[in-house]
Order: sequence, then C-alpha cells, then structure tokens
Amino acid sequence: MGATVGDDHQADGMFSVTVTEMEVVAAVLPVQEHWLPLSNLDLLLPPLDVGVFFCYKRPPSSTTLTVTSSSPATNSCNFRSMVGVLKKAMAQVLGSYYAFAGEVVANSVGEPEMLCNNRGVDFFEAVADIELKELNLYNPDDSIEGKLVPRKKNGVLAVQATKLKCGGLVVACTFDHRIADAYSANMFLVSWAETAQSKPISLLPSFRRSLLNPRRPSCVDASLDSMYVPISTLSPPKEPAPGADHLVSRIYHVKADDINQLQSLAGSKGNRRTKLESFSGFLWQLVAKYCALKHDDVKNINKACTKISKMGIVVDGRTRLSSVPEKGDVMGAYFGNVLSIPYGGKTVRELIENPLSWVANEVHDFLENAVTTEHFLGLIDWVEARRPEPAVAKIYSGGGDNDGPAFVVSSGKGFPVSKVDFGWGVPLFGSYHFPWGGDAGYVMPMPNPAGNGDWVVYMHLLRGQLEFIETEASSFFRPLTCNYLLHASN
Repeated sequence: MGATVGDDHQADGMFSVTVTEMEVVAAVLPVQEHWLPLSNLDLLLPPLDVGVFFCYKRPPSSTTLTVTSSSPATNSCNFRSMVGVLKKAMAQVLGSYYAFAGEVVANSVGEPEMLCNNRGVDFFEAVADIELKELNLYNPDDSIEGKLVPRKKNGVLAVQATKLKCGGLVVACTFDHRIADAYSANMFLVSWAETAQSKPISLLPSFRRSLLNPRRPSCVDASLDSMYVPISTLSPPKEPAPGADHLVSRIYHVKADDINQLQSLAGSKGNRRTKLESFSGFLWQLVAKYCALKHDDVKNINKACTKISKMGIVVDGRTRLSSVPEKGDVMGAYFGNVLSIPYGGKTVRELIENPLSWVANEVHDFLENAVTTEHFLGLIDWVEARRPEPAVAKIYSGGGDNDGPAFVVSSGKGFPVSKVDFGWGVPLFGSYHFPWGGDAGYVMPMPNPAGNGDWVVYMHLLRGQLEFIETEASSFFRPLTCNYLLHASN
C-alpha cells in the first residue's frame, strides 16, 4: 500500500476534548420573526445533520486580528481572540443568513417548516489534548466524530471551535440538511470568513421559495417514480446480523496525475468523460468486485454476480434552473436544497467484466437525463403531487433481495476550503463529514486546500469494501496524513 497511517505517527483517537464554554450566538441586527416554508426539494431530505470542519495551523506570532468589524482595534492572535472574531462575525452574518439562526418545527399538516425567530446558533468552545500533526484524519470516526464536530441538539446550526495543544485550531459546523445543501453551506462559510475580515459579503443569499414553485399544470416524467419513493413504501430497516459488516468513514488523498490518467482510461471512441464520471465508474467497479470476491465458493460468487449494484450521483440543479428566464438571475444565490440523485443499476458481473470506459459511459448515460432543466421542474411537480406524504431518494435505502452494494457520489469540487480564512490564514485541511445513516454508502471528492490539483476523498462505505479498495487500489487511494498536507502546502 502507499502511505500508511503509521508513517505519520498519528493518534488512534484516544485523546480527550473538553467543552469549556457554550454560548448561543444570535444575529446582532433585529430579525423580524416570520415563517419560511421549505421548498419541494427541501422536503425530499430526511432529518439529517451534515458536518464540516477546518484545521488551522498555529498562526505566526506576528498575526493580529481585528476585534470588531467597526473598530480598528487589533489583538494578538490567540485562542480567545480567534473565538472572539468567530462569534462577532457569526452574529453579523446571521443577519443575512437568518435561516441558520432559526428552528425547524412541524406545521399543521406535519411537514417541517422554518421558524425564523433568531433563536441563534449554539457555539461551543473546547480544548483537545492533541497536536494537529497527531490528528488521525484518515479515520474521522475516531478523531472527528463526536469530538471535533459538534452534535447539534437545538436549532439549525451548531459550531465548535477547538484549541489544540500546538496552538492550532479546528473550526467545525453541523447543520440540518433539510435547510441547506453543500452549495448553501459553502456560501455561508465564505460569507462568515469575509465578515470576519471586514470584507463585504460577495454573494448575499436569496430565500425566494417561489423560485421552486410547482407548475400549473404540472408535468411529471414517469422515470421519477424509479428515483424517488414515498417513505411509507419503504421496508422497515432490518436489524443487522451479528458480526455483519457496517459503514465506516475514511479520508484519502488522490494525486492529480492519477486522476488525469483515470480520465484518459475512461474515454473511448472520442468520448471524453469528466473526472467525476471517470472516478465514479472506477469506484463502482471496485465495489462490485468486492461484492463478488468476498465469497470463497463458486456458488456464492455466481449468485453475487447476478445482484444489481446501484450508484447515484448528486446533481446540483442551480445551473439547470438558471436557464429559466424568471429564475436565471438569482439561482446562483439561492439558499436551500436544489439537488437530485439520479442513479444507475447494473449487475455485478457487468461492472466487473466490462472495461472502465464502458462503466463510465453507463454513468454518463444515467446522468444525462437528470442534468436538464425539465428534470428539476418535473421533480418539483412530483413532490407537489404527493404532499404531505414525505418522500426520499430511492437509493438512500436498500430494498429487495437482489439488491447488491449501493452508494452515492457527491461532487465537492466547489468546496471553498481556501476561502475559509478568518484572518489567521487558509486552513491546512478541510472536509465534509457525513455518516448519513442510510443503507447506501456516501463518497465526496473535494479539492486539496493547496490547490495543486490533488483530491481529498471522504468515503463512508462498508469496512470490508474500504479494506478491499485499499488493497486493490493502494496506489490510487492513499490514506490522508498530516505529513502529506504539510508537504502539499509548502
């Protein structure tokens, strides 16, 4: 295998984090209490919390911070002053991002709705007895989950700032996915950082739910019935068998040259596939191969090869809906969920026996019908026809006996890690953390903070799948280490 966790002398998760203070940070400007309905696309999300975190090296001793955006007074860059900057900027930016300061409540028909009451954001301060270079970022289940990323108990957003032994800092957020997708969260993070540096907000959010109103008359393609299902039609989750494999999270880095080579292999007959299509096809093949080879007898291998493996890819509809004249000017600033998860299903045997170019073509084909304006307009109409019955993406939860492995890939290429600078430098590292709780796996490739073309890949898959991938593709997926991050940032 390539780089190993042991090479970096990283801790195994056995460190303590102590919360020293909790404060509710509300918008500094008055917010008129009002109700904000969730859009039809918001209603496709079950109550899931998403985590995101950023690791910062100890700032140079010469670094000074502006204590308030309205005062030229500065302060030395220590933990207290950094937390002060974060809180003051949060109080200011929540005036524009008021949905993050509200609460989700059920309306008269049982649907979730936003009460924009400036309840505020739970802001935790903490200390950890570990240095940044010792953090086992490869295994976020041990080092991040429940320690550095806060558990949200109230409201829509929770934040934690954790001081490390080396003087470094981890800033982490947990937010309600029903209120924001990654695009919206990225907007907020950049605006928060801009406010901290007394810069004007470069993109003010829009909460115009009318942009996602259903059409009259509606028009729904029958294909949506195979992508989304009412929750009431899903089978109750099965109790895992004793000793059954379970989903775990890992973070890898992938070299830019390896991504480019993979893209070349995925092309065929003049068809150039995107990096995401190529990567997704490659991963789909690996997951299918494990499904077959984990058995040691021919009968079970043959049975596994007939199973249908599903892979979905998250598609952002903002650019698609921007082609609608009355929506075009503001969709880029829209705050909320504008997502769809089309997926393809192929037998394990097909995925194993065909070349990568064939699989990449299959990925391209099932994406093709979902990257259109009509797909998203039809999806809005589909939800409207079933309200108030809640629905969910079908791939989120497995079903039939012939179901093989399933997972979803969500592109994090827009993750603005290099822009989340609160005044003490860009993060050494940043990542989403989303052990989402469904039966399917979840994978998100993101850019390396150094901007060198490498990828950082968050993967939430079965432990057995990950162990197989690390063996089968050890030169491609390399466990993330602080040594790698420090080297890439220099």
